[in-house]
Amino acid sequence: MEFQHHHIRWNHHATTLTGLHFVTTTLMTIVFRWLGLSQPSHLPIPDLIKFVIFSNLSIVGMNVSLMWNSVGFYQIAKLCMIPASCLLEVVFDHVHYSRDTKLSIMVVLIGVAVCTVTDVSVNAKGLAAAVIAVWSTALQQYYVHFLQRKYSLNSFNLLGHTAPAQAGSLLLVGPFVDFLLTGKRVDHFGFTSIALFFLTLSCVIAIGVNLSQFICIGRFSAVSFQVLGHMKTVLVLSLGFLFFGKEGLNFQVVLGMILAVVGMIWYGNASAKPGGKERRSVLPVRSEKPNGALDEKDGSEK
Repeated sequence: MEFQHHHIRWNHHATTLTGLHFVTTTLMTIVFRWLGLSQPSHLPIPDLIKFVIFSNLSIVGMNVSLMWNSVGFYQIAKLCMIPASCLLEVVFDHVHYSRDTKLSIMVVLIGVAVCTVTDVSVNAKGLAAAVIAVWSTALQQYYVHFLQRKYSLNSFNLLGHTAPAQAGSLLLVGPFVDFLLTGKRVDHFGFTSIALFFLTLSCVIAIGVNLSQFICIGRFSAVSFQVLGHMKTVLVLSLGFLFFGKEGLNFQVVLGMILAVVGMIWYGNASAKPGGKERRSVLPVRSEKPNGALDEKDGSEK
């Protein structure tokens, strides 16, 4: 199919393509600010640099992990992001999870593993890429929530700071990274009308993906985002069987999807109950004095 042909060709330039995604996201934040839907805000340069490093390592790490590992091990690495995110919240924010919340997360992990993990093979460089991908992604998602709380930023404000920096850095290094990984040069890509159509469509969809990630993590947490994110896996499998035939559909896959959905529902109920998930850290929150100066005060969150 023509779509599959262009999809495979763009896989050779995944880092550069992600840079283009953040260009369109940057344009969206500019439009929203022009419309008055986003207000001017401040994010210190050191925090911005750390966020961009974690985010870009996550993007490159996930792509390299998929290239160097089997699909089964890649899925296992993705599942490890939930325990990694939990550990970050426990260590840095002193979050306490109830027994039911922990068990519900385990059910989700088991369910997704049962229906997605098949062949598992790993090598040294693939393992290194997976470790970098897991921890950089967990840190990036933790920082999305951390920065919104610390500097009282909403999702549009934070994207307005991070998207331009990510777009510039990824477009600067992306072509070189893609060439080192695939041996393909982006300037040799055949930009046909169909390729440009799917490129534009990909960039438009990316706006929604980036914004929804920041909204979900800012409103809830990185762990909740990871748990809910596995619903995408279940939906992809279900729609695949619905539209492209039932090849590969068996009792194991169905059981895994059922376990995953049950775990997600259980997690939602368990974490919403008193004591299900409590944040006990004290975090300085920036506020403005009447004269416009910034002041920091301690704030706690549960």
